[in-house]
Amino acid sequence: MTDLKLTSVAKTYGSVDVLKDINLDISGGELIVFVGPSGCGKSTLLRMIAGLESISGGTLEIDDTVMNDVPPAQRGIAMVFQSYALYPHMTVRDNMAFALKIAKQPKDEVDKAVERAARILQLEPFLDRLPKALSGGQRQRVAIGRAIVRDPKVYLFDEPLSNLDAALRVATRIEIARLKEAMPDSTMIYVTHDQVEAMTLASRIVVLANKGIAQVGTPLELYETPDNEFVAQFIGSPAMNLLPGTITETGDRTTVALDAGGTAVSAIPTSPEDKGKSVNVGVRPEDLYTANGTYLLQGKVDFTEALGEVTLLYFENEADNDAMIAKLPGVQKNLRGETVAMSADPEKVHLFHNGLSLRK
Repeated sequence: MTDLKLTSVAKTYGSVDVLKDINLDISGGELIVFVGPSGCGKSTLLRMIAGLESISGGTLEIDDTVMNDVPPAQRGIAMVFQSYALYPHMTVRDNMAFALKIAKQPKDEVDKAVERAARILQLEPFLDRLPKALSGGQRQRVAIGRAIVRDPKVYLFDEPLSNLDAALRVATRIEIARLKEAMPDSTMIYVTHDQVEAMTLASRIVVLANKGIAQVGTPLELYETPDNEFVAQFIGSPAMNLLPGTITETGDRTTVALDAGGTAVSAIPTSPEDKGKSVNVGVRPEDLYTANGTYLLQGKVDFTEALGEVTLLYFENEADNDAMIAKLPGVQKNLRGETVAMSADPEKVHLFHNGLSLRK
């Protein structure tokens, strides 16, 4: 197993800071996923680990060895890019074996490595085909196989599924998950903008924003206990609703009077000095349900999306016209144009002050 450690890592282009103060420990055998909005630096950070971008500040260690000035070929890393980058005139076998042949590895070792990778990725029937005779998912598997044959210390994936259609993305994502199960000791770092990939593949997710790390945690930790409003709204689809209000009662249960006129009760405990604080109440669309009596929010349904297993309600809050979304189970008919009152269980209600969670 291979451990990685990034300490105060920074990247600048001239006077422009792209990343700063990145501190991250990655344990051997983890599958770490970098996510964040476009331009947040996730691919740049991956390329710095690979050695394709220089490190402007801080240190990168792989198994306790500083790698800042070590050439990419000597870092024990294999990278799978967004583009398959296969040689069109070579068979699958030759594409996968190419790096080992260049390194002048013995033929029998090359053959064993290719056969092992083909078996793991279920490519054995396609070894003698050219890339043009493969589907997009099969080509991506060949690109992954090309990395496996090198038996690297660390695997880096840079948005490997973004060129595939929806069905192939699902199938290939499952194959990557199975690949990780088949190689439990392998350390993998995966960059994606797709939070479904992040939530289903990751041991831990690193959310990047504002030139740094917004939060690190397991997928469910980020979903259930976000540290800040950015993570709360970035993880989950549709995004978490945020409603401004003021704390009126503190203790084991916190009551918030919402600016829009509703009342929120949260299971997040607060202290007496928190009374009177301005907060944003966060509630996920899927945690809302139709209220009888006291409501958290109320508004007229402006638009609905019936997806079969769920129905999305888009409405404007009557008091302040903030756009809100509710995600109700099953098919909800004849709600467009109706005034709907919604509530949520206290355990599902988040509180944020100055952008940070009040959860202690």
